[in-house]
Amino acid sequence: MTFVPPPLHQPPLFDLTLGELLHQTATKYPDQDAVVYVDRDYRLTWQQFDALTDDLAKGLMALGIEKGEKVAVWATNVPFWVALMFATAKMGAVLLTVNTAYKRNELKYLLTNSEAENIFIINGFRDSDYIEILYDLAPELRTMQRGAVRSDSFPHLKRVCFLGVEKHRGMYSIPEILGLARTVTDEDLHARQATFTCHDVVNMQYTSGTTGFPKGVMLSHHNILNNGYSIGQRQRFTNKDKLCIQVPLFHCFGCVLGVMACVNHGTTMVFTEVFNPVHSMMSIEQEKCTAIYGVPTMFIAMLEHKLFSKFDFSSLRTGIMAGAVCPIQTMRQVTEKMFMKEITSVYGLTESSPGMTQTDVTDPFHYRVEGVGRAFPHVEVKVADPETGKEVERGKQGELCCRGYNSMKGYYNNPEATAKCIDADGWLHSGDLGVMDEYGYVTITGRIKDMIIRGGENIYPREIEEFLYTMPGIADIQVAGVPSRKYGEEVGAFIILKKDAEMTPEEVKDFCRGQIAWHKIPKYIAFVEEFPLTTSGKVQKYKLRELAAKLFPEAMH
Repeated sequence: MTFVPPPLHQPPLFDLTLGELLHQTATKYPDQDAVVYVDRDYRLTWQQFDALTDDLAKGLMALGIEKGEKVAVWATNVPFWVALMFATAKMGAVLLTVNTAYKRNELKYLLTNSEAENIFIINGFRDSDYIEILYDLAPELRTMQRGAVRSDSFPHLKRVCFLGVEKHRGMYSIPEILGLARTVTDEDLHARQATFTCHDVVNMQYTSGTTGFPKGVMLSHHNILNNGYSIGQRQRFTNKDKLCIQVPLFHCFGCVLGVMACVNHGTTMVFTEVFNPVHSMMSIEQEKCTAIYGVPTMFIAMLEHKLFSKFDFSSLRTGIMAGAVCPIQTMRQVTEKMFMKEITSVYGLTESSPGMTQTDVTDPFHYRVEGVGRAFPHVEVKVADPETGKEVERGKQGELCCRGYNSMKGYYNNPEATAKCIDADGWLHSGDLGVMDEYGYVTITGRIKDMIIRGGENIYPREIEEFLYTMPGIADIQVAGVPSRKYGEEVGAFIILKKDAEMTPEEVKDFCRGQIAWHKIPKYIAFVEEFPLTTSGKVQKYKLRELAAKLFPEAMH
C-alpha cells in the first residue's frame, strides 16, 4: 500500500512573550520538575523556576539594565544560564549568546560588533580563562566601581557580572543581583513588561562562522516561542516527558529546540554542563529521560563508548539528531540500541529560528533516517534554482528557502547582509541544497559551498559519505575538496576509524570501485582522530579543505 502522509497539524500561532509562556506553564504544572542537573543534585519545579527568573529579572532592573540592552552570556550550560535566558526576556533585555570556544580576538569582535552593554561570564572552559581574557581586554575592570565600567576598548560596555556565586573584582555575582531584586517591586516589573511585545527582539546569536565573520542574528519572542512549540509537537512532548539537553545553550539547538520546546509543553529539562558521554548516559538512566538531543558526533561518542552497554536506555522514546548531516547508519543504531524508535531530524539555520522542517514521530522509518521532514506549520518551504530563485520541479535539486513567522528580524546593524539572506519577496535563502518529494518531504543533498567541482563535474560530498558509512570499520567520515592543479578540485576523504579497526587508502578505493562513479571515488584519503568542529558540533568543511591542501600538496603538481 502506498504511503500517503496525513495532513499537517496547523495550530494557531501564539502571541506571547517568553515570560508569559513560562508563567502559563508554571501555573499548569507548578510542582513538576522544570530544571534538573543529575551531577550536582540540582532540581527546580516550574513554580520555583518561574519565581527565580522573576527575582533575577528584578535584579537586572536594579542594576540599571534598560529595555533593549544586550546581555551577553559567555558560559557553559550552568544552572543560571537558562534562568538568565528568561530573566532577560521578562524585563525586556536581549540575551546575546556567546560561543564557549571563543578566544580573546573572537570575544573582542563580538563585544565590539554587538555593542553589548552587559556580559555574564563563568571562570572559563577547557583551556580558556574567561576572567583573565576579560581583564586583559578591559583592564579598567580591576579598578573601576562595579556597574560603572568605562572601557576605552568597549565604549558600550557598562556592567560585567559573574554567572555564579563567586566574587571577582569589578563584577556582580548572582547572589548579589538576587539581593538587589528586593529594591524592585512587582509593579515595577509589570510596568517594564508593558513596554514591549512578543515581536521585540529577545535573543541574538552569532552565526557559527563556518564561513566569513559571524553575524548577529536577531530573533524575537514570537520567532523562538512558536518554533519551540512546533519542535516539541513533532516529538509529541507532554509534561510526562524528560529531555536530556547535552547540546550547548548558546546555540539554537540548546536554547530553542531544547529549552523552548520543553517550556511550551511542560517537559522537564535535564541538563549536562558540558558534553560528556558518561554524564549524558548517567542522566538518561537516573532520570529515566524519554528524549535526548545531539549532533551525530555526540551519539557516535555514546554508542562507541566502552561503558555504553552498562547503562539502561529503555526509557528513551524520541529526540533529535541534527546540527550536521546525520549518517543513516548512526540513525539506525540509535533507533535500535538506544530505543529511540521515534527519533526525529530537524533542519534549519539560526536565521530561521532555527527550524524550517522536521520529521514527525509518525513518519515512516525511511523518511526519518534519510530526510529532514516537512515544513513546520505557518512556514512555506521551497526548493529554488540558486541562479534564478525560481522554484524547481519536485524531485529536482536546488537551494532550500523558507518564508514565515520563523524568519529572523535581520542581522544586527547589517542591512546589506540581511538583504542578501532575505530577498524582496521575504524568502530566506539557506545556502543549502536539497530535494523535495511530491508529499513535501525534504532531503538535504549538500551545501552550495560544499560542492566539489572536479573538472566541471558537480560532486556532492553527502552522496559519497553515505556510501562509505556502509564500509565496515568506518566510524565517521567527511568528504571535502582537495585543491588540484589539473581538475580544480579532487575528492578527498577524511576518515575516523572504529576502535581497533585497520584500513588502507587502497582498501577504501577498492570498496568504492564499481559501486559509485569513478570520478566520485576519493583520490586522497586521510585517517584522522577528529574533525574540526564548531562548538555546536558542525564540521567546518572549509578547514578540512585547508587541511587537504597541506596533506596532499602533490595534487597541485
